[in-house]
Amino acid sequence: MKLFRTLAIALLTLLAWSGIASSQEPLTSKWTKLTNQPTWFTDTALLLTDGTVMMHEYNSNAWWQLTPDITGNYVNGTWTQLASMKSGYAPLYFASAILPDGRVLVEGGEYNNLQQDETNMGAIYDPVANAWTAVNPPSGWTTIGDSPAIVLPDGTFMMGQGGQPSEKQVLFDATTLTWTAVTGSGKADGFSEEGFALLPDGNVLTVDTEDGTNSEVYNPSTQKWTSAGSTIVTLPNSGGLGIVPEMGPLMQRPDGSVVAFGATTHTSIYSTSTGTWTAGPNFPNSNDIADGNATILPDGNILVYTSPGVFSGTGSFYEFSFPGNTFIAAPSTADGAKLESWDARQLLLPTGQVMWMASSGNQPVVHDVEIYTSKGTVNAAWAPAITSVPRSLAPGGTYTISGTQFNGLSAGTTYGDDSQMATSYPLVRIVNSATKHVFYARTSNFSTMGIATGSTVVSATFVVPTTIETGASAIVVVANGIPSKARPVTIE
Repeated sequence: MKLFRTLAIALLTLLAWSGIASSQEPLTSKWTKLTNQPTWFTDTALLLTDGTVMMHEYNSNAWWQLTPDITGNYVNGTWTQLASMKSGYAPLYFASAILPDGRVLVEGGEYNNLQQDETNMGAIYDPVANAWTAVNPPSGWTTIGDSPAIVLPDGTFMMGQGGQPSEKQVLFDATTLTWTAVTGSGKADGFSEEGFALLPDGNVLTVDTEDGTNSEVYNPSTQKWTSAGSTIVTLPNSGGLGIVPEMGPLMQRPDGSVVAFGATTHTSIYSTSTGTWTAGPNFPNSNDIADGNATILPDGNILVYTSPGVFSGTGSFYEFSFPGNTFIAAPSTADGAKLESWDARQLLLPTGQVMWMASSGNQPVVHDVEIYTSKGTVNAAWAPAITSVPRSLAPGGTYTISGTQFNGLSAGTTYGDDSQMATSYPLVRIVNSATKHVFYARTSNFSTMGIATGSTVVSATFVVPTTIETGASAIVVVANGIPSKARPVTIE
């Protein structure tokens, strides 16, 4: 009986992965173009809690949805148009986040309608109703641009005012759609061009862009910033353009460290256990990330897109190794060698793959969306684990699922001030045992948005799709592209 049970669990695990591209480890890492390339300019994308991708159309108020095929393959996914934001709201760089209830918040933006200004408009999207609702700006905020933002462990959206020398900071109430100013923050410099990284203890780390090599940590309980010490090497860089210095992304890793990728040629690594920085390796070929993305892969390596100089040169892809802290050359997309770091966006998918899309009106070819499949393997210790889920589920039913590490150990994908697209929340994937077809159940009501929650049991609710196939199935929770072990369920 024990052998039979072991074999059954192993089979269910394989079924849970069937049809998922990243389950078959490639011999080499590679990029694959989407079968159905968008016919419109692409921009920032976010991962909805039903497993679909929501993408903004460049220089437009329009949004699109990419749905994977029935085997869970995003390369063969199809596009449909979603509801548009209100007329006149067409930002290029903006703050954004998936909230604990599954809604999407979009705030402000530079180059609204390609004008050289920063709008204070905002909107919240309900994916169930497929509808946008306007959100009034924080009191006194006439602009919102270059604004770092993050969802705190308690689910509150926090944003700093960028675009001008400002230390103003606000919290968003998603129920009333109102803002509250943070008092007594003690920020050492303004928020413009900075990025936020959530730490395992629930605090928030940033690298100052206008205060030398200083970094800071924010404590949500006290609502105060304190110094996190010197990054040792200089990371922000204005490029001699007379602007607020640019900065690269900050990415959390499974050991609790945070890698800060500079707009200079330098990197620095923050240890959450010691609260100190260590200078990391320089970028190869004098590259940097003066605005740009980083995505953590399931094996702990970080995929980055770099280019030399501030807003000059052309791009190259690397994996920043974990452990090891070295830059490993990665293959390029069809148009990656023609663009710059800020000309593109990334998004970590539930398969553990990374979607890359061009995102600038200056690139020679705009319709280039590709998916990166890494040759790395998943560390089982980083996976979420299900402790409780009903054994019998009905189409259209709403249920609670509990377990550990449901939010993963990292943000997943990060950019910084110009775009946020974290994937640190649980997705529920159900695979039919007979057909091997893949279905995502929309999740919401996350008990925490904190990362690296360890052995603490957390929970979420999920709604079984009405279109799901009945019969024996396997259910997993996916966090940042890493699935839990499968649990057997029956769809009645």
